[in-house]
Amino acid sequence: MKLTKIVITGGPCAGKTTAMSRIQKTFSEKGYRVLFVPETATELITGGIAPWTCRDRVSFQTCLLKLQNAKERAFEEAARTMDAEKVLIVCDRGALDSKAYITPAEFQTLLQGLNENEVELRDSYDAVFHLVTAAKGAVEFYTTANNGARTETPEEAALLDDKLIAAWTGHPHLRVIDNRSSFELKIKRLLSEIAAFLGEPEPFEIERKFLIAYPDVSLLEQKENCRRVDIIQTYLKAEPGSERRIRQRGEDGHYLYYETIKQPVNGMKRVEIERRLTEREYLRLLMESDPACHPIRKTRYCLTMNNTYYEIDLYPFWKDQAIMEVEMSDETEEIEIPSFIQVIREVTEDENYKNAALAHFPLEADLQRR
Repeated sequence: MKLTKIVITGGPCAGKTTAMSRIQKTFSEKGYRVLFVPETATELITGGIAPWTCRDRVSFQTCLLKLQNAKERAFEEAARTMDAEKVLIVCDRGALDSKAYITPAEFQTLLQGLNENEVELRDSYDAVFHLVTAAKGAVEFYTTANNGARTETPEEAALLDDKLIAAWTGHPHLRVIDNRSSFELKIKRLLSEIAAFLGEPEPFEIERKFLIAYPDVSLLEQKENCRRVDIIQTYLKAEPGSERRIRQRGEDGHYLYYETIKQPVNGMKRVEIERRLTEREYLRLLMESDPACHPIRKTRYCLTMNNTYYEIDLYPFWKDQAIMEVEMSDETEEIEIPSFIQVIREVTEDENYKNAALAHFPLEADLQRR
């Protein structure tokens, strides 16, 4: 078993929630069993244990570090019992985050009280990836609305971000992902850094879409480099100009659930937030489905060939055609179409073939239209 433990850290409102969701999707498709250690501070604060309810900050951080270490040990022990060749444990913040919230003297007191060593704590993780807060370089997107445990002003968030980077400095594999690009590219840069560390092909950033003849499903299922995923995507009622959708994604009765919200900022920018849901949250949100849209059900075949990643989507209302998306690292890259795929035409810019558009067509009418 290849067991890897990494930390995703960063200042407030840095994009960790969306990052966790994308890490799950990307590396599950690469054959990893992905496990998540939830953020301990948020668990404690929402449960009533906070710096302002404990005797002092050191008392709170002592409780936090004890629980953090216990959770990580439990996840590592559980991972070793799993029937998987590759396991990726992703920690939503790690042990050294505590250092950013107290003084150096207080941190030393904490370590001594727990008989811990800073270097051993820091280097117990294989890699650390820091997402820079939106308060530094993207302040227009900074918000406290999506985390009840977050109270920092943009100025405080920027200062805390610096302290967190300093706390982890010295780790043999620390990477800082800043806000010099769009949020989507920021997340893709993170995925590329993780993939490079794991020795996997980097996730691609550019996508093209093709309408193809219905493929030979039996051939796809026989290929070792192909994996089937069942998807149900439901659009929810949203404000004009915005988009909300939830997705059930998995196979063989094992599913994960996601919510995606897209909101415009101006004519050229939009905020996209994605988070994982519990099954109960997913079922509750189904009650908010848009009656003008039908759920999009599709079977996706994820195929790696020719150093290229292909996603082939089969829809129940099409029996003679399907959609293939190709992810690339460069827009000038030549695409090699697998010999068993027949391309009808490229539909990358055709709005009619986006899932949001397909969901607005009644199924019977859509069958006739296509």
